[in-house]
Amino acid sequence: MTVELRPLGVHCNIACQYCYQNPQRSAGNVRAHYDMGRMKQALEEEGTDFRLFGGEPLLLPEDALEELWAFGLDRFGSNGIQTNGTLINERHIELFRKYQVAVGISCDGPGELSDIRWAGSLAATREATARTEDAIERLCKAGMPPALILTLHRSNATPDKLPVLEQWLHSLEQIGVNTVRLHILEVDDPQVRAKCSLTTEENIAAFLFFARAEEGFRTLRFDVFDEMRRLLLGDDGGTTCIWRACDPYTTSAVRGVEGQGQRSNCGRTNKDGVDFVKAEFPGFERYLALFHTDREAGGCNGCRFFLMCKGQCPGTSIDGDWRNRTEHCEVWMALFQRFEDGLRQAGKAPLSTHPIRAQLESWFLDAWTRGENPNMETFLAANRAQFEG
Repeated sequence: MTVELRPLGVHCNIACQYCYQNPQRSAGNVRAHYDMGRMKQALEEEGTDFRLFGGEPLLLPEDALEELWAFGLDRFGSNGIQTNGTLINERHIELFRKYQVAVGISCDGPGELSDIRWAGSLAATREATARTEDAIERLCKAGMPPALILTLHRSNATPDKLPVLEQWLHSLEQIGVNTVRLHILEVDDPQVRAKCSLTTEENIAAFLFFARAEEGFRTLRFDVFDEMRRLLLGDDGGTTCIWRACDPYTTSAVRGVEGQGQRSNCGRTNKDGVDFVKAEFPGFERYLALFHTDREAGGCNGCRFFLMCKGQCPGTSIDGDWRNRTEHCEVWMALFQRFEDGLRQAGKAPLSTHPIRAQLESWFLDAWTRGENPNMETFLAANRAQFEG
């Protein structure tokens, strides 16, 4: 579970054209005020460490950042932040070190590759990208290399741009970056889709490009690939929420705390521009329905990768309807097939082709019917002889 603290909601200093939070901005739901006491009380009730999130959390004054991180370190022993990196200064870096802040930076590549992370003009956008690149380098020099989130789109992942992006990642590896999360562009606006989004075939080509390229990296890892290989072997402990049967009304893997202390869900499931109150109890109707619904109707019936993928994130569902499987199904299936082949060639038995899969599926369906969301590890540990045999 990740607790995302959003003191300023989706308020941001740049305007990425593809941002999944834009529906909230378009609806006028952008706050500039927060209540420190209420936020701390809500975090105490959550009872676990938190990650500062936005929008752009570094829009907070430095004294407020220090107060929150001092609180986080004292209560939970660690801190985190997800930022676009454009505002990081030396004082921030001092605070990161002092309060043990794990830093995540969202950046789509050098120079023109990040041009759709718009800052008002092309010149301002390039300047913002340069500041992000500089922040990554300074953090690495300070011994605190950030983890990167890299979203693939038309500005950075067409065939002519992929080699440039690969070389940039090699240069980051050399200075200490070792974790990169590749994202498929989440699209809610038809105009953004036409301008920014890769086609299904282009997305598949881009992800397979990096699946091949990862062999050329010494320490840098694309964590989504590692997760997919682990999922195929039933090792789902610690995998990210996109593979974990997320209920869009409770998003148990991401618990948001807003500036006035109110609870909210993961912003990726927010398609109406409103921070709906978190539901009290999770439900897993989506996954029961997907398992039984034919692919032609938006379901996953008969898919051998269902247990690993579970229809993927409801925020990327076909037509924005969480009852459907992800619109990126073909991309993930192509990757699962590649990693499945690699595991079999290595003499391992992926769950997707193992006889125990039907029994495991039945166990999951029974658990979801009871309102429980188990993991594969638990089942396989109890049936180890059958699985390994």
